[in-house]
Order: sequence, then C-alpha cells, then structure tokens
Amino acid sequence: MRFTTYTDYSLRVLMYLARSTKDTSTISEMSDFFKISRNHLVKVVHHLGLIGYIETTRGRSGGIKLAKSAKQIKLGDVVRQTEPDATLLECLTTKSSSCVIDHQCRLKGILAKAQSDFIQNLNQYSLHHFAEPTHRQNDLFKMISIEPR
Repeated sequence: MRFTTYTDYSLRVLMYLARSTKDTSTISEMSDFFKISRNHLVKVVHHLGLIGYIETTRGRSGGIKLAKSAKQIKLGDVVRQTEPDATLLECLTTKSSSCVIDHQCRLKGILAKAQSDFIQNLNQYSLHHFAEPTHRQNDLFKMISIEPR
C-alpha cells in the first residue's frame, strides 16, 4: 500500500499547524517551508477544512489553524478521509465485484480484516504523537524558525 501525495500533503499541513506558535499560518508559508506547490496545498487545506481538522479565515488578517487539539486528530482517521481509495482489492468495496469467485473467497475476509486493523493501528496515534520531535533528530521546524508549541 502506498499513500497518495494528497495524504502526504495533508499530514504535512497538520504537522505544520500543530508545531506553529503563531495564531494562524498561511498556505504560502507552508508552501515555502515544504517546497511544494501552493496550488496543491489550496486543495488540501480546503478539504481539511471541510472535514473539520482545520479552520480557515479569509482576508488580510486571515489564515489557517487547527480546529481541534493535536491529541484529538487521529492518524488513521486522517488517512481514511484523505485517501481516495484505500481499498486493497476491488472485492472489498461496497460495489459489486467482477471477480467470479467473490462469493466463495476466504481471502476477501482476511484482507478486509487487515485493512480494518491497519486503520485501527494508525488510530492509536494522534497528531500530537507524530508532530513532536524526538530527542535524537534535528528539529527541522525549529531550524527553519517555526518554534514548537
């Protein structure tokens, strides 16, 4: 399984906002910091706002901030809500499968459980867990003048 760039950028935005000491941040700041397309971040930020992870304010003094605490944002939920199709196989979707052995296949149940377990395991971690630096690593956020909270 491989996450899409969209999920990657979503996680980066959330980490950035969790580490920022400012009241709000901007898409341009994040784009410059991560060296990624501003246009991509606009879409990501819009979606994160729609699903309730961030608050956005337009205008001159506007910006972006987390809508909830970092401890309330679960990694598995973010992945599930940002991956367009995290289904391992076609037969695990709610749509009808084109597989001729679909109704007799035991592999389907095994993979469905694995997929569910994967998200449950990710949900053991919140944004707080993966936004905080470890003692062994250089804190890139601090090095680039984003002071941790």
